[in-house]
Amino acid sequence: MKLTAKSRYAVTAMVDLAVHHDEGPITLGDISERQAISLPYLEQLFAKLKRSALVQSVRGPGGGYKLGRDSREIFVADIVSSVDESVDATRCSGKADCQGGEMCLTHELWADLSDQINGFLKGIDLASLAKKRSIKMIAARQAAEQLDQIGIQAVQVAD
Repeated sequence: MKLTAKSRYAVTAMVDLAVHHDEGPITLGDISERQAISLPYLEQLFAKLKRSALVQSVRGPGGGYKLGRDSREIFVADIVSSVDESVDATRCSGKADCQGGEMCLTHELWADLSDQINGFLKGIDLASLAKKRSIKMIAARQAAEQLDQIGIQAVQVAD
């Protein structure tokens, strides 16, 4: 059992939005650049996040995406489920038909683990992640790298 890349990227992109929420709408291009996630993949993820009302799109100049509700009301479990993922440690997707149509010996163990993981993810909101010192430091580094890249491109254009 593992979280898929889809879930990881969706959570990463949503944390990016939460960290940068005070900057106005954020473009997928900016998220793509900062988080090294392909733009087409982000477009697919954000279509699902928008359907789940976790994000809102803003059209026009200065447009992009913003959180669909307060970051204290968006939980990691919401994000994972919005991109059609579930965290399930059982082999049978929780159906209890893991061994020839019958429950296997360890089904309850893996089902309990799934419940623990889901409970954990339901308890973590974007606001608490965005406030973490380590996340703030990483976001500051990414912003500095982005500014450096813009500066390098400006120098190349001027030459």
